[in-house]
Amino acid sequence: MVQSAPKLLTVDEFISYYGDSDRYELIDGELIEMEPTGPHEQVSAFIGRKLNVEIDRQDATYFIPHRCLIKLLGTDTAFRPHLIVLDQTRLINERLWQKEPVITLGNSIKLIAEVVSTNWQNHYARKVEDYATLGVFEYWIVEDTALDGFPGLKQVSVDYLGIGGREYIGKPKQPTVTICTLVEDEYQKQLFQNNDQLVSSTFPNLQLTAKQVFAAGQSVPM
Repeated sequence: MVQSAPKLLTVDEFISYYGDSDRYELIDGELIEMEPTGPHEQVSAFIGRKLNVEIDRQDATYFIPHRCLIKLLGTDTAFRPHLIVLDQTRLINERLWQKEPVITLGNSIKLIAEVVSTNWQNHYARKVEDYATLGVFEYWIVEDTALDGFPGLKQVSVDYLGIGGREYIGKPKQPTVTICTLVEDEYQKQLFQNNDQLVSSTFPNLQLTAKQVFAAGQSVPM
């Protein structure tokens, strides 16, 4: 029996049907399952905890929402970052924010961090292009090869399982944090591995190594 192609969704339909779910995002009208895992959540939570310390230290007007969508205007695309840092002083210009946690303006966003999943091409290619076009100043991609092959574990854009292409994180593939910083309208990328200390323009006093990020996704021995 021939199956019909799945119905494409508009971004408004997606927000209405799936806006409260953490499992899906929308790319060009196609529903994308994010396949979250426990290690994904561990890594995202660890990064969020470290960045919250820096937000307090700087006494900045930033915060990390529990749930947030990024709606790309003019397309049926709505990304759901693993972690996003917003500038609350900019939210007055966000026409949807008072009714639902949806961001449409790049200058509302200080930083996005994505933990690499099986759809790693979206993190390294599609989202790099779209976040740069939107004007997102800083974008982290986390991927860790060290957990690849462990039963029940998947990767984080921190490439937390090293599943990204070699052209993105080098050969041989290693656990890598790629930090993209917007210069004019393009991202300049820096790769951090092992004991490299992460360099963030948004949080210049951040004391955090790539190794610490990757370790957050590992189970603590009993």
